Amino acid sequence: MKLKSTRDGYGEALLRLGRENPRVVVLTADLGESTRSHWFKKEFPERFFQMGVAEADMVGTAAGLALSGKIPFMGSFGVFVTGRVWDQLRVSVAYNNANVKIGSTHCGITVGEDGATHQAIEDIALMRVLPGFTVIVPADNIQAIKATIAAAKIYGPVYLRLGRASLPVVTKENAEFNIGKAEILKEGKDLTIIACGVMVCQSSEAASILEKEGISVRLINLHTIKPIDEEAIIKAAKETGAILTAEEHQVMGGMGSAVAEVVMENCPVPMKRIGILDRFGQSGKPEELMREYGLTAENIVKEAKNLLKRKTI
Repeated sequence: MKLKSTRDGYGEALLRLGRENPRVVVLTADLGESTRSHWFKKEFPERFFQMGVAEADMVGTAAGLALSGKIPFMGSFGVFVTGRVWDQLRVSVAYNNANVKIGSTHCGITVGEDGATHQAIEDIALMRVLPGFTVIVPADNIQAIKATIAAAKIYGPVYLRLGRASLPVVTKENAEFNIGKAEILKEGKDLTIIACGVMVCQSSEAASILEKEGISVRLINLHTIKPIDEEAIIKAAKETGAILTAEEHQVMGGMGSAVAEVVMENCPVPMKRIGILDRFGQSGKPEELMREYGLTAENIVKEAKNLLKRKTI
């Protein structure tokens, strides 16, 4: 199975966009190589802006470029480009509905050895609450390319949640990608697993294990957290009667919370959210941290079986 990072997909897509659209510009705050935007710089130096260690300045500049007709993509680590500059994102970008695209790399605990201060695990919550923001969490390199290109085609602020770690490729080159439309990876009738990002691969593995035990699983790749695909979620709740969510993010305010809001208001069914349980990250190898925080196929299998018991009560 191929292993590629979603940040690499972002960098590849920027190059494609640069060649296709002269309005596309790229900004970074001293992290061009880490965000893979340095590939764009080599080919289009006149459309690349190195802002230095000044993230707030980068946001303001991106907003200004957007309001003057450019399509700016600004990139940095997830912890810097969300929490450190949330006020600037709220006022300069969201309030103005500025056409700014954010390539947020190094998100989640799979950042690994960099530790808690550099592991963004609250960013989905911070971004989805901002009016007008689109929030996308690609499942793999292929989908990161598609999501970045799609972000350039819509007007308004877009948050792309990307990772450092190399991940298995779980989507197909010829699969459609539509912002706001969930990807049904597998049909099933006993319960639904809804996942995003790195957890799509883990959930796919869990679904295969459950299938071997006679449990039919519907698997949904919810790559767009906002606008959320209410139709797919409600249909899954009605047809399978139980929903399990899995994300590499705090359970509070993240993808699972967004799904729970839809389920609660439209078709309440037994539900369980898998994610990080009110803790910070820590330094360690990505695979070790995934086990420590329960973000594994084995834990998904366990929680799915517990959920099915609630379904029959």
